[in-house]
Amino acid sequence: MKTSHYIIYTVFKILAVILIAILLLIIGLMIGYGVIGDGSPTDIFKIDIWEQLSRFIK
Repeated sequence: MKTSHYIIYTVFKILAVILIAILLLIIGLMIGYGVIGDGSPTDIFKIDIWEQLSRFIK
């Protein structure tokens, strides 16, 4: 019984870390594009921006 609680707790911690990492990535993208790049922070969710970035990298 204790082993199953330990496994569930460990999986929960891993999922929490992944969720926090995704949220920090989104916040970082919005700050980087919106504040540093002088664009609108919500523009980072548009596909046109990602296509432009991929063309720039290639």
